[in-house]
Amino acid sequence: MVREQYVTTTPGTSLERPKNEYIYKIGIYGWRKRCLYLFVLLLLIILVVNFSLTIWILKVMWFSPTGMGHLRVTKEGLRLEGESEFLFPLYAKEIHSRVDSSLLLQSTHNVTVNARNSNGEVTGRLNVGPKMVEFHSQQFQINSKDGKPLFTVDENEVVIGTDKLRVTGPEGALFEHSVETPLVKAEAFKQLRLESPTRSLSMDAPRGINIKAQAGNIEALSQMDIKLHSSDGVLLLDAETVRLPKLPEGARGGSGISQGLYEICVCPDGKLYLSVAGVGSTCQEYSRVCQ
Repeated sequence: MVREQYVTTTPGTSLERPKNEYIYKIGIYGWRKRCLYLFVLLLLIILVVNFSLTIWILKVMWFSPTGMGHLRVTKEGLRLEGESEFLFPLYAKEIHSRVDSSLLLQSTHNVTVNARNSNGEVTGRLNVGPKMVEFHSQQFQINSKDGKPLFTVDENEVVIGTDKLRVTGPEGALFEHSVETPLVKAEAFKQLRLESPTRSLSMDAPRGINIKAQAGNIEALSQMDIKLHSSDGVLLLDAETVRLPKLPEGARGGSGISQGLYEICVCPDGKLYLSVAGVGSTCQEYSRVCQ
């Protein structure tokens, strides 16, 4: 570019024109101009590539005004549709499934759910592993739909709040210590069996024990002794027939025809034995059976 200088004159004056040495060129020429064009072209290519990559990322990640892919942002929070994989811990206040489907938490190792307090300390932990489900907390409780506690566990006791507890195992229920319950009942057309294989079986009640079999027999078997004790009251055997088939027989009593009748005698130590009935009592205080 050539820059020319113009000088205005008034009539009657004469000025000399500037010499060519005061005329100079401005602008970018030569290799600088080519580098500038190349740099502008490179910036344009980078701009086109970045714009194309942005469009491709938006398309691949399924970005939309409401979310990204299966992730939707709603007024209630975030909504995930389909299967989702989390590579790092997930922090959420509430997790629930859709109305028409169930919630599935799946992992190749285990699933751990932690509850923390305001200081970040873990107050409750649920760990679902391949072989065991562990729960660490001060109390564990299962409620029904209406909020009624069904099963509660803490350090002191286990509470089952249902109206009926049913044990369906073939071996029944095993209790290592005492059990307190108002009723023990078997299912219909099945036998009820209370057994202590290596120790004694004791049933205590402040107002009595009622054992009832509406359609069957009641059997009490023991390797040692069976004791029926009432601290305040009587022991009543009320039945049409009471049989003691293995009672020992004492010596024959006095004269008289027994006609197959026997008398139940009691030793000083409380042992019972049979004696052939006579006209009077045939029980002897010092019988051989009592010795």
